[in-house]
Amino acid sequence: MALSRRAFVRTLGWGGAATAAWPRIVSSRGHEALGARWADRAPAAAAALGIPGAAPSDGVIQLDSNENPNGPGSRALDAIRNALPIANRYPYGEAGALTAAIARLHGVQPTNVIIGCGSAEILRMAMQAYTSRARHLVTTAPTFETPAEYALTFGVPVQAVRVGAALKLDLATMEAKAPGAGLVYLCNPNNPTATVLAATEVSAFVDHVALASPPTAVLIDEAYHEYVDDASYKTAVPLATGRRNVIVSRTFSKLHGMAGLRCGYGVAHADTIAKLSPFKLETGVNQLAIAAAIATLADKERVERERKLNREAKEYTRRLFDSMGYKVGPSETNFVMVAVGRDSRAFRDGCRRAGVLVGRAFPPLDTYARISIGTMEEMQRAGATFTRVLGAPSRG
Repeated sequence: MALSRRAFVRTLGWGGAATAAWPRIVSSRGHEALGARWADRAPAAAAALGIPGAAPSDGVIQLDSNENPNGPGSRALDAIRNALPIANRYPYGEAGALTAAIARLHGVQPTNVIIGCGSAEILRMAMQAYTSRARHLVTTAPTFETPAEYALTFGVPVQAVRVGAALKLDLATMEAKAPGAGLVYLCNPNNPTATVLAATEVSAFVDHVALASPPTAVLIDEAYHEYVDDASYKTAVPLATGRRNVIVSRTFSKLHGMAGLRCGYGVAHADTIAKLSPFKLETGVNQLAIAAAIATLADKERVERERKLNREAKEYTRRLFDSMGYKVGPSETNFVMVAVGRDSRAFRDGCRRAGVLVGRAFPPLDTYARISIGTMEEMQRAGATFTRVLGAPSRG
């Protein structure tokens, strides 16, 4: 059944500190551009459905879904080729090998790890294990929308707290809404604002939620963990394994360049993993994704190389917008949030007509645009489009 934006907002209880983003048809990372890319490939059908066309797919610069433009590393690609002969077999043993490899990486036991079809499956498991029609979800506006979309599907009430000063998560208000909640979703660094919370802030937040509402779980989404340079940040994995009802989710979709392979995982206390497990797909991660994930976990040199390339292209992009007079917020991710000073949809559509795809709108930050970081060459090419579409900022 089709659902209007107004009905969706009512479902989430938009008002005061609460708001929501437009629901997407498919709930998983990277589908922001689904309509645009499909329109490129099937323009006649897209036109019949009222989906505006974009520039031809050849030469389109895709800066809309926070993907790694460099793709999987050579070790991962070699592992995929080597795994092709076993693609006819169910990956039971191989899934165990990946679980063990992740456990070794984090210095935990395999019983502390659960793998999934992208981190979206981890988020779904947490929603099913902890929330209900009587136990709401606490989330942020804007943030990664999948938990709220699952809530909509499952009939779970949502309380979404608007980001605060400097686009950071408003932890105090989130704490106030935690009593009686089934799950609190904390995206750190946050998508789309690119801001990060210090380890001390996350730890204190978890402590406060546990005191105010002991049954409530906290899910800390660390999808962009590998990109963080802020020294105050640390992974919450030790926090999650040391106490019940805290979950850290990770993905191979971002720095590891495997968004299309769909592989993610969660780390938590063994009792928490046991609570999530009944909702896990039996074989949700395929042979090729498993092989690539095991290979890329061991490729530490590539991780550092990708961090460096992202940092350089991101700094170029920041300087470009600064030179034009547009403010770019701090970013600890592979994207930036730019205050474009106008409806971001007009900016998005103007870029798209020129063959540059940037992020969708993220209410209530309607005058901000999220731009994923591509290769340096892509950012230089896109820069000419940004300059042409935006022009000088309004001083009025």
